[in-house]
Amino acid sequence: MGRVRGKVALVTGGGSGLGKADCERLAAEGAKVIVSDINEAAAKTVAAAIGANAIAVKHDVASEDDWKRVVTLAESHFGGLNILVNNAGIVVVADPEETTLEQFRKANSVMSEGVFLGCKYSIPLMARSGGGSIINMSSTASHLGYPAFFAYSAAKGAVRAMTKSIAIHCQAKGYGIRCNSIHPASIETPMIQSAEGRPGQEHVIPEGVLLAGSAGAPTDVANLVLYLASDESRFVTGSEILIDNGLIISA
Repeated sequence: MGRVRGKVALVTGGGSGLGKADCERLAAEGAKVIVSDINEAAAKTVAAAIGANAIAVKHDVASEDDWKRVVTLAESHFGGLNILVNNAGIVVVADPEETTLEQFRKANSVMSEGVFLGCKYSIPLMARSGGGSIINMSSTASHLGYPAFFAYSAAKGAVRAMTKSIAIHCQAKGYGIRCNSIHPASIETPMIQSAEGRPGQEHVIPEGVLLAGSAGAPTDVANLVLYLASDESRFVTGSEILIDNGLIISA
């Protein structure tokens, strides 16, 4: 207990899936958490379950004004910001020929521009707060070819590249801010359920070491988020960390 005690965390897309698991894990280890989600009701449910150390906020990560408002809230309500988890995402199922320009722009507005805006407006507050950790949720889609998820892959590739520039920028400025990207394979979340045509039908992920080709659980990613958010990972920045049960090396 207490691995991130005294730290303030902002998790986008915190109302469900990976974001929900991240919020719960960080709070359990002592962080004060801002649960950010475009679905305000979902964010409130997560924050209420956590208790006094969490607040919910309606947040469209593609909106610059929303980012300014949410970062200001972090400072006014909790006094600063130490952990940013850029997790919010959407998925469009369409190959390069089928994807419309509108779909491409929408996916990138959330997962590429949203990450850019989050870092842009959070970095100054994090620096004033004594530094911290930015954790950008990318995907194995930034490493492998997934034609059916073309727009998603493009956005996650941008996240992978931006992370490295942000890491070196913060290091050069002496901000005490680290920045890393996480690259999960298939994780059992509502997004995956919808992409696989089984909305609301949750598969149970067994305990112990998983077989090849298995999906992971949200807690698998949340445990990695906790490590990167904590001071235990002080020597880790600019890294892209695969959490894929060997998918990339076996592909």
